[in-house]
Amino acid sequence: MDWKEKYKKVLLGLGLDGKDGHTRITKGDNFYLFGGSKNTHGEMQEIAIKFNEQLKNKQKTLEEISEKEFIDIAHKIGIKSIEEAKEIKKRF
Repeated sequence: MDWKEKYKKVLLGLGLDGKDGHTRITKGDNFYLFGGSKNTHGEMQEIAIKFNEQLKNKQKTLEEISEKEFIDIAHKIGIKSIEEAKEIKKRF
């Protein structure tokens, strides 16, 4: 059995701006979200849910989509690439 059969792919969200002492953890179909402020954690939840809705619309699982399909879904639901984020940051 290789690692692809043993492990399931998941979306992982890490929020690093939680300063209020709360520990926020959310697990759902295809995702685990850890940390963040109330606002950040809520945004991660929305993104994970939207991503799963897109997978359901395609009638596919995370294991079944290609890298291109992953990127297409990410852009469709508003996730910025690292390059896009860097360009936005340069403006400020």
